[in-house]
Amino acid sequence: MNNAFAASRPNVRAAEAARARLYCAADTASIAAALRLGVTLKDAVGGLKLGLEYFFANGAQGVDALRALGLPIFLDLKLHDIPNTVAGAIRAIARLDPVLLTIHAAGGGAMIQAAVAAVREAEKSRTKIIAVTALTSLDESDLAAVGFAGSARDVVRRLADVAIANGADGVVCAPTEVAALRAQCGPDFLLVVPGIRAAGQEVGDQKRTLSAGEAIAAGASYLVVGRPITQAPDPTAAARALVAEIAAAAGPRLQ
Repeated sequence: MNNAFAASRPNVRAAEAARARLYCAADTASIAAALRLGVTLKDAVGGLKLGLEYFFANGAQGVDALRALGLPIFLDLKLHDIPNTVAGAIRAIARLDPVLLTIHAAGGGAMIQAAVAAVREAEKSRTKIIAVTALTSLDESDLAAVGFAGSARDVVRRLADVAIANGADGVVCAPTEVAALRAQCGPDFLLVVPGIRAAGQEVGDQKRTLSAGEAIAAGASYLVVGRPITQAPDPTAAARALVAEIAAAAGPRLQ
C-alpha cells in the first residue's frame, strides 16, 4: 500500500465521522426546497432533520422523497400523548426508518417505554428514541411559567433521568447542558444538541447556546444546525466549516 495513502486513511475516517455528527435542519414545508437542500448538502452533512412543519405538510411521501437521496433522516416530531397513542404513531411511521425520532420526556416513563417497545417491534429498525428535555427556546423564567420548578439545568437533569431510566437512547438538550448530562448519563447515552451558533452569529431565539466546537468538546453526540447553514451565502461551505470545527474539537475520539 502506498505510504501516503495509508497515512491519509485515518484523516479521511475522522472527517467522515465528524460529518456524521452534523444534521442540518430542513425548516421548510416544501418538498422541492428540502430536496434542493439535500442535494446541495449531501456530501457535507451527516443527515437532514425534518420537523413538524415539513411532516404535516408532506407526510410519509415527503420523508420518502428525501430518503431517496441516501441521507439519514432525523424525524423531529416531539411526540407527546398517552402511551398507546405514541406507540401507535411510531408503528405507523416505522417503515420510514428514521435514524433518530423525538418524543417528549415530559410524557412520562410509561410513554417512553411504549415508544421504545414500538421501535423494537419494527423489523430491522435502526431508529433511536430521543427524548426532548426542555426546548432550547425556553429560559428559566419560561420554564417556571409552565410549571417546572428549579433552574433550567435542574429541569433538564430530572427529565434526562426519566428518559434514561425508561429506555430512551438519548435526549435533546441545550449546548450549555451537555457537560453536566454527559457526566450524569455516561459515555454511550446520546446527546442531541440543537441551538448551535456559528462563530460571530447572533443567537436569535435560541437562549442556551454554544458554538459547534464547544458543544462537541463538552460531549455532544450529534449537532443539529439550521440557519447557520441554510441562510449562509454558501451552505455547503458553512456545513464543511462546522464539520472541520467538530473534527478539531473531537480530536483523537474520531480516529
